[in-house]
Amino acid sequence: MKNSKWKLLALIAGFVLIADQWTKYLAVQHLTRIDQVVGAQDTGARFQAFIAEKDLQERGLSDAPIVVLPGYWQFVYAQNRGAAFSFLAGVGEKFRVPFFYLVSIAAVIFIFSYYRKLTEQQRYLQVALALVLGGAIGNALDRVLRGYVIDFIDWHLHDLHWPVFNVADSGISVGLVLLFLDMLLAKKSPAAGVREAPRAGAR
Repeated sequence: MKNSKWKLLALIAGFVLIADQWTKYLAVQHLTRIDQVVGAQDTGARFQAFIAEKDLQERGLSDAPIVVLPGYWQFVYAQNRGAAFSFLAGVGEKFRVPFFYLVSIAAVIFIFSYYRKLTEQQRYLQVALALVLGGAIGNALDRVLRGYVIDFIDWHLHDLHWPVFNVADSGISVGLVLLFLDMLLAKKSPAAGVREAPRAGAR
């Protein structure tokens, strides 16, 4: 059981990373015309196109969205050169790319530093940090390969659209929510202990 928290980190972070890259591969397959352009006929060629081909949106290779729930949910190919909600997307590449590399490296270092201090019993925090780590690596891998992040999940209320996102973003968001909830619960726990103290000493 001594190394179980590290196994949990590898399992959850690895699952998020694989799910993120696999769904992005499917997004490129079904929401762009890159296979027809490069003549990819088999899985190997398609995977090579997914890794090597860039700027599909700028090249006019985006296909029509796939509607899941009319008026509320669709899949659409998008390239996000910024952070969440396209933050810094319009900043020059010479600043933007190194900045996001540094942020990604700093985030991974922070997560590992924080994670190693957790006890085996702190499963809630372990899961939260593992989700954030998997998502951070997934989006960082996109930036290394292409200079932008592939997004494809479009939730909207008719014409009001939430920013398009991906599985990595979902992992990061859920992990951060769990961390926030843990902070709230941690603040309430000492107060409960103080209330119990007089009762324990009343005898």
